[in-house]
Amino acid sequence: MKALIFDAGPIINFSMNGLLDLLKDLKNSFDGKFLITEAVKYEVVDKPLTIPRFELGALRVQNLIEEKILELPPSLNIQNEIIKKESQRLINIANQCIYSRNTWINIMSEGETSCLALSNELTKRNIQNIIAIDERTTRILAEKPENLQRIFSEKLHSNVKVNRSNLEEFSKFRFIRSTELIYVAYKKGLLKVKGKNVLEAALYATKFKGSSVSFEEIEELKKLN
Repeated sequence: MKALIFDAGPIINFSMNGLLDLLKDLKNSFDGKFLITEAVKYEVVDKPLTIPRFELGALRVQNLIEEKILELPPSLNIQNEIIKKESQRLINIANQCIYSRNTWINIMSEGETSCLALSNELTKRNIQNIIAIDERTTRILAEKPENLQRIFSEKLHSNVKVNRSNLEEFSKFRFIRSTELIYVAYKKGLLKVKGKNVLEAALYATKFKGSSVSFEEIEELKKLN
């Protein structure tokens, strides 16, 4: 058993680019579960269903849940209360990593931490997993925490201190972005759009709809083709 956990960002990215149906094809080629948490479901279905501008996209995501393309933790006998409790523990740690102007800076949301919480629970059960997330801060927290001080100093225009003892908690998580998912889909021949520059077009589409990928990284992916 293996699982791909989706944060809200990649789902919204695929929706805005008209690529939600691609998740069905990716799921069919994936020997495992596509999972979302209740907190992510709230962000991509429950809340947008109350906003006419986003209602259609929310209904399309809801259809993916009804078709069991995207599933919730209880599908693996993981109770939502377990995820909520672990999520709260992680968000307390994450939001005491960066200190500036006499206060701790909130750097993670409930949706993101719920994905990490689910990952922890899956790992306990020996289920291999990776988190699909486009948000930069969470990935840096896990992959390049040494960059946090510079990034937040520039963002806040002030000196910041990093609580390095809290960073170890996040070093074990693995991530993939919308951009890499598109690349995988392209290599598997799942992109329905045809054309000489379809890979480039799809990669840039993810960047401009929220994936934290650099122009240089896109060029590297193109070279791998």
